[in-house]
Amino acid sequence: MAITAADVSKLRKSTGAGMMDCKKALTEAEGDFDKAVEIIRKKGQAIANKRADREATEGVVLAKVTADKKRGALIVLNCETDFVAKNESYVDFAMTILDLAIAENPADLEALKALELNGRPVAELVSEQSGVIGEKLDLAAYEVISAESVTAYIHAGNKLATLVAFNQADIDEQVGKDVAMQAAAMAPVAVDADSVPADVKEKELEIGKDMARNEGKPEAMLEKIAMGRLNKFFKENTLMEQAFVKDNKVTIKQYLDNTSKGLKAVDFKRYTLNN
Repeated sequence: MAITAADVSKLRKSTGAGMMDCKKALTEAEGDFDKAVEIIRKKGQAIANKRADREATEGVVLAKVTADKKRGALIVLNCETDFVAKNESYVDFAMTILDLAIAENPADLEALKALELNGRPVAELVSEQSGVIGEKLDLAAYEVISAESVTAYIHAGNKLATLVAFNQADIDEQVGKDVAMQAAAMAPVAVDADSVPADVKEKELEIGKDMARNEGKPEAMLEKIAMGRLNKFFKENTLMEQAFVKDNKVTIKQYLDNTSKGLKAVDFKRYTLNN
């Protein structure tokens, strides 16, 4: 059966695969369109498996909130090269997955991968795109956060994104953005001192004691000195205690309270691509 340009174009539009790949699939399928689509899909799976040992350290980190700003979602879609990560169709594909997460609110990453998009599981579509693009793709992370208000921020270049949750509804949009950008820029370890994991506190206390001991401080003073250094750690590394980058005379806690009495950040998510 003769393969026409129209047949190739139709298959290319349906799958997003390259022209030569579509022509080869149609030839192998003897003109059977559905069979050719299946061949393209299988090729995508095969390429994904073949590249399973490759590092997918490039990609995009995207975040978005629901219309009522009560819930936000963040995803990381990895690929191998910055060239692909900057491709508009790649970013659009990632945003389609994020939009699905916003709409369906899956419980975790595996649940997101299992959701159907255009009648097919997200995991299958990601694998297929590996074949279309020719690089290993990996839907590597998914986070969701709910609160009275949630703000999302995506840094220029789509390599870093944050979600920040607040305890009050209808907060000023710029205030939310300021704090989300703070979390992006300053990479806090927790929202406040109480949220810092116990093992992190213990490690910092031990470091503080060792430093004081090496400085020749009396053994009886080590605990007090270490606690002082731990408090400094909280000020530098927890979101609410950090100095506001736009006005370092106030902390984020003070900035929020000055904006609206009792306003607090209660949680945040931050992802970045480290290369």
